[in-house]
Amino acid sequence: QVQLVESGGGLVQAGGSLRLSCAASGSILNIKTMSWYRQAPGKQRELVATITSDGGTNYADSVKGRVTISGDMSKKTAYLQMKSLKPEDTAVYYCNTDWVLVPDQVMGAKEIFDIWGQGTQVTVSS
Repeated sequence: QVQLVESGGGLVQAGGSLRLSCAASGSILNIKTMSWYRQAPGKQRELVATITSDGGTNYADSVKGRVTISGDMSKKTAYLQMKSLKPEDTAVYYCNTDWVLVPDQVMGAKEIFDIWGQGTQVTVSS
């Protein structure tokens, strides 16, 4: 069973910084991307940043210049370094991977799609 576990959320004052961590557990043969999403109260979940196995990154316009995603797909980890935080960054932050390859006793390997972590709360006070 593949799981994503986030950590590092908390309460911070506006202008502060936080670093979120995500670790994938389970027997994973291959993982290509890891992403961070967030969902504020009453709003839809939105993509914050993505990192790929070749080190490519992508950011939402709302966080560019303030957020850095890093990670290592071979180690199944991803991090989100956030600085200059604003009250509007307050949300539950979720780690996601859209595809993993895991061992399968019958097929040898099987694909699993769209795995989410349980989320970590980030609250930015004004």
